[in-house]
Amino acid sequence: MLTMPVRQLGESERRSVERLLDLDPYAGAQVAERVAARGLAWWRAEARILGYGARRHLESICWLGGNLTPVLASETAVAAFAEQLSAEERLCSSIVGRADAVLGLWDRLSGHWGPARDVRPNQPLLATDAPPPVTPDPQVRRVRGGEVDRLFPAAVAMYTEEVGVSPLADDGGRGYRRRVTELVRAGRAYARFVDGRVVFKAELAVVTRRTAQVQGVWVAPEWRGRGLAAAAMAAVVTDALARVAPTVSLYVNDFNLPARRVYERCGFRPVGTLATVLF
Repeated sequence: MLTMPVRQLGESERRSVERLLDLDPYAGAQVAERVAARGLAWWRAEARILGYGARRHLESICWLGGNLTPVLASETAVAAFAEQLSAEERLCSSIVGRADAVLGLWDRLSGHWGPARDVRPNQPLLATDAPPPVTPDPQVRRVRGGEVDRLFPAAVAMYTEEVGVSPLADDGGRGYRRRVTELVRAGRAYARFVDGRVVFKAELAVVTRRTAQVQGVWVAPEWRGRGLAAAAMAAVVTDALARVAPTVSLYVNDFNLPARRVYERCGFRPVGTLATVLF
């Protein structure tokens, strides 16, 4: 298989990168948010963007920072990115993106970067642009600045349950708490409180001009199975569509059938499949 060389992209190619990101607004949302905020200069973005394709016809990109994210990566681009990355030490904590590209990269990189802590090969990517057919829960609202201490234990519980490790492990949770605080200050964290305790939470973890991507959805264990989640998610979607972006998107593990049923009830439709490799 013939491949072209991979090159590191700079600010001069920002328009080409944004054009590609517009072609895949859901799977490339996290990269699009960071490019919009910090551009392509590696020292400002705290990451590199690798490009594949002729200088006048960029075909694929690969974000390399805390996560490794390929966007619109064809089979030849995956091979080229993998060849470049296999010579480097792994610094990312995960590989996430469209399933075919992620699994193709991992097939080529596992001998250099392995083993992985977990591989999730089938994560449905969902989106909606319409008000939910479910009546929103009026008690779900944006978290206020003075409520971070109440939200943080629920955020830690969600992260540990979802990712399989505690966010408190590396630095006592200082970095993760900063992230939670940022989302609250930006009006992107939602919760329902009962007697001062969080029983539902979710965040708009990624926001672009094309979509608001929901992550961190969590229901307190003792509240599960009571029908809380659908109305709570409907409240998040309703506010996000009215206030933040023209669509709402998310991805979910294929084996999480209760969550998938909730999202279907809220009007989400499939727009692709992601995969995640966790280290």
